[in-house]
Amino acid sequence: MAKYPKPLSRLIDELRKLPGIGPKTAQRLAFYIIEEPVESVQSLASALTFAKENIHYCSLCYNLTDTDPCAICSDSTREQSVICVVEEARDIVALEKTRSFRGLYHVLHGAIAPLEGIGPGDLRIKELLERLQASVSEVILATDPDVEGEATAMYLARLIKPLGIKVTRIAHGMPVGGDLEYVDEVTLTKALEGRREL
Repeated sequence: MAKYPKPLSRLIDELRKLPGIGPKTAQRLAFYIIEEPVESVQSLASALTFAKENIHYCSLCYNLTDTDPCAICSDSTREQSVICVVEEARDIVALEKTRSFRGLYHVLHGAIAPLEGIGPGDLRIKELLERLQASVSEVILATDPDVEGEATAMYLARLIKPLGIKVTRIAHGMPVGGDLEYVDEVTLTKALEGRREL
């Protein structure tokens, strides 16, 4: 294997830390960055720093935002009594593309996965239960249709149903083992329309 100059090796090593980036892709990206004009690289570095410094979690729903509360929680035209629970902030983007849900969201930041050491205490479940003290009439569980997502949905249903709140699960018109962010808008719309009470 060819030995790279130290700065290039460091850049490749840093790029390999990104999800989905293997050694060859990291090498290709590093060479691309090196060959770009300094202004383009500075613009990329500036965008990375700006995003890191200005994006944080909404204090209500835990979505990524640059304002607090986020634009969705601040929107008075949205249905305040319906909360859709998702695993990750990127799932909200997928659901919003359907333009068929006008309620609020709550981001758990993961799913129960005992084999990975992730339990209920590692998720934003306590914060969800606190939000349910307000006048919430329905909670839609839109966790991924995989083992972890199903376990999380069942766990949440057992916690929420005794509170007298309607608990529904999005329909399984989505592929099992898939992630919400990769499902097309029509399938997501049908899944929302076909949700069922647990």
